[in-house]
Amino acid sequence: MQLTVYEHVEPFLQRVRDELEKQEVRNCLLLGIALRLHAYPESVSSRPHLATIEDGGRLVATALMTPPHNLVLASDDPGEEEVWELLARNWQAKGWPMPGVLGPSQVAQSFAQTWQRLTGQPYWEGDRERVFELTRVIAPRPGPGHLRTATLADLELVLAWVQAFFEEALPDTPKEDAEETRRSWGRRIEQGGIYLWELEGGEIVSLAAQTRPVSTVISVGPVYTPPEQRGKGYASRCVAALSQLLLDRGWQRCSLFTDLANPTSNSIYQKIGYRPVCDFNKYLFG
Repeated sequence: MQLTVYEHVEPFLQRVRDELEKQEVRNCLLLGIALRLHAYPESVSSRPHLATIEDGGRLVATALMTPPHNLVLASDDPGEEEVWELLARNWQAKGWPMPGVLGPSQVAQSFAQTWQRLTGQPYWEGDRERVFELTRVIAPRPGPGHLRTATLADLELVLAWVQAFFEEALPDTPKEDAEETRRSWGRRIEQGGIYLWELEGGEIVSLAAQTRPVSTVISVGPVYTPPEQRGKGYASRCVAALSQLLLDRGWQRCSLFTDLANPTSNSIYQKIGYRPVCDFNKYLFG
């Protein structure tokens, strides 16, 4: 087994991209983060940690962390204890933080068990998610409203709804600096990546964003509808319209993550054409 740590994201991508794109939806989170780091290195305040493990030249595990966020893993060999021990011992030796791990369910759990055994740190299960893919939109029942691209005039609303989304759906996510959050979402608006569902008269009732473009796959998220507007089909129409727009622009697939604890979101996305690919688990250490 050979572990390689990368100082820069470009050689890391050169090594892993072709391999991970063989299962592009399964690996879209790690790949999307790496590609964003390459395009916008200023988007993180501390140096990312990047590593691969190979066995006889074969890539068996890929690891990425942008502190203070969790370690993200990709691997087709979830039960390889030797792999996770090599990675965990390297993380310990470098003194890097390990708040948690996120990856395909068995992969994340295997690493969490190994980390606990080596460090004595207990772990507990955080979010349980499922990644979906869509290649054809099933149009939802027609209803009021239309999709429009957000503008900087919508920034305050977008920031408020994004904060509400993370507090509700991903409460374990570390809070970013307020000014950096404003710059980041302002940039996404300027790039045309945030969309709103607007009713006649101008009332905005739902939000969806495009994120993490890879080669043939682009992700949708976050999706947020304020509580008083839920149950009216706005999120379904918003995500369906955005997904169709992205397919029309040439993307072969759209992907999105859902919280398995939220049966409503898992149901509505499948009704508009999203199909499950694999489950992702988060484990937190402390």
